[in-house]
Amino acid sequence: MSSNQSHTTIALLSGGLDSATAVGLAIEKGHKVIGLSFDYGQRHKRELQAAKAIASHFHLSEHHIININLSKWGGSSLTDLEQSVHSKGVIEDVIPNTYVPGRNTVFIAIGLSLAEAKQANQLVLGINAMDYSGYPDCRPDYLEEFQKLANLANKTGREGNGIKLWAPLIQWSKVKIVKEAIRLEVPINLTWSCYNGNQEACGVCDSCRIRDAALIKAGRFDLCSKNKS
Repeated sequence: MSSNQSHTTIALLSGGLDSATAVGLAIEKGHKVIGLSFDYGQRHKRELQAAKAIASHFHLSEHHIININLSKWGGSSLTDLEQSVHSKGVIEDVIPNTYVPGRNTVFIAIGLSLAEAKQANQLVLGINAMDYSGYPDCRPDYLEEFQKLANLANKTGREGNGIKLWAPLIQWSKVKIVKEAIRLEVPINLTWSCYNGNQEACGVCDSCRIRDAALIKAGRFDLCSKNKS
């Protein structure tokens, strides 16, 4: 493995707080970070605008935005405008309609392609299984099984230098993520977590509720959505 390969990481950068914090952790380790974002037919472009701002803030060496239109078949309130975004709070053991079928599977597969092409040895993912809605593609067992596939699916893996799927936040509480973001000087004000694409964050969708609650517990009420319920 070359020295360049051992220090290059592909970051799946959504524009949200979690993926931005994951980028900060990779940079702290001294890695060269290449950003990868997706225009997948989501309800709005606010998170992509945030991803661009975060990539600029961290001076990423490259930032790729891939067009892949998952809204063609919908299946989620994030890709089907006829569905309303759930806004009544997280319901335990219920996967909400904001889950996008196969989204992380598609994103990670493309990330692995970019990583191999760029001789990167790692993907850093901002996925989290603790404070979110139990999405099937954000759970530790999913990541463990995908790692096995990744080790078999490309040339580097077959040669014994498999590309690692690194999800440092997967077991963290949202409060811990916020505190780490502050420590790493992540520009939280530039990130976008709201499922709705209005001028201001709605404060009532699941993502806003979880983010605002964590910011309050971390003592950063000033970064909460203005419409916090």
